[in-house]
Amino acid sequence: MAKVASMVFLTRGVGRHREKLASFELALRDAGIAQFNLVTVSSILPPRCKIVSKTEGLKHLTPGQVLHVVMSRSETNEPYRHIAASVGVAIPKDRDMYGYLSEHHSYGETDEVAGDYAEDLAAQMLATILGVPFDADQSYDKRRDVWKLSEEIVKTRNISQAAEGPKNGYWISVVAACVLVDA
Repeated sequence: MAKVASMVFLTRGVGRHREKLASFELALRDAGIAQFNLVTVSSILPPRCKIVSKTEGLKHLTPGQVLHVVMSRSETNEPYRHIAASVGVAIPKDRDMYGYLSEHHSYGETDEVAGDYAEDLAAQMLATILGVPFDADQSYDKRRDVWKLSEEIVKTRNISQAAEGPKNGYWISVVAACVLVDA
């Protein structure tokens, strides 16, 4: 049987450098995941998967290990350009069922706006498989109220990182990630 992650942790980071790749590396270092071989995957939160702190999750990992991540990233070298990266999480009431993760990267948004959007995306994906009715044209706050009333979606959350392009033309990179841990 295939091994499924038993825990995940959320992390974020920002890096600045005159080289684009180096700024991304520094963002991964800031997030605490640069020492791993990262493989991006799609957006499923495994059944019964616990969300743990980054400190707890890192205890189960070894440098050089291949890690599966749901990651959002954004970068710019345009002075004063606002960038954001966010991962949203939607957890079903029935923990034997899988949940959803979503990635969102944007320009011109704060980390709060980007985070709300990513959280909303994850909740929408989960709502569609649970049969929870919602109107995609309603505001996120109204949809969130519908999901809470349905009692099918227990919790939503996000991890987000925003930054502004440095005025000196250096690159700035932001990352947000959900790291899947096979413990």
